[in-house]
Amino acid sequence: MNKILFALAFICSFVAKSQEVDVDNQDKKRNLIKVNLTSIIFRNYQFAYERTITKRIGVQVSYGFIPTGQVPLVDEYIKDEDVNNIKMGGSNFTLEPRIYLGRGYGHGFYIAPYYRYSHFNIDNLTYNYRSEDPAVSGEKIPIAFTGKTNSNNVGLMIGAQWLLGRKDNWVLDVWFIGGHYGGATGTITGKSARPLTSYEQNQLKQDIEDLDISLFDYKVMTNANGAVIDLDSKWLGVRSGISFGYRF
Repeated sequence: MNKILFALAFICSFVAKSQEVDVDNQDKKRNLIKVNLTSIIFRNYQFAYERTITKRIGVQVSYGFIPTGQVPLVDEYIKDEDVNNIKMGGSNFTLEPRIYLGRGYGHGFYIAPYYRYSHFNIDNLTYNYRSEDPAVSGEKIPIAFTGKTNSNNVGLMIGAQWLLGRKDNWVLDVWFIGGHYGGATGTITGKSARPLTSYEQNQLKQDIEDLDISLFDYKVMTNANGAVIDLDSKWLGVRSGISFGYRF
């Protein structure tokens, strides 16, 4: 992915330099609207507005949303055959000051510290719990989980942006690489298909604690109705991608 981004950066630099542009007039158009093309693959629809403040400084705000549906690449994070039917949706907001190192006014290489808030809804996560209570040993009991998580993160991104077309109206924004760190919290509640015995409650608690879920740190409480999972975890994330837009 990064090799493709760098090749694209070289081509765009060549095209941009071949155009005759009045650099002194670059500050006349300071508004840019963009859509993230690569995030669409993951059902994450992101839109951004950037305002250039000075030749070297710009500020971008973006909003993205994920319609509720199956989670892409879920098997990479949850590796248990008894966990299935996972559906998730959510939204995110990013505030991103940019420092341009090239020609400026929204053109050239940049570094961008940023803050990102994310919210996710988890729906219809089914855990097929197998009872070992001697009275009903081997019975499978579906536990349906729903809940919400929130995360707050800060990070840094490196990218480049080109103004294309005879009037520099079109924008190509390439995020080479970015990373963020923060925390995630939330509560997920599981409802059992039938009341659980004390034996089953203790076993269910142990089973959930033993799940290979690499994405979160969590605590589990169980009762006759099912389970409650409290999430409180550090959060690491990365960003890269390509956006296309219009400048006015």
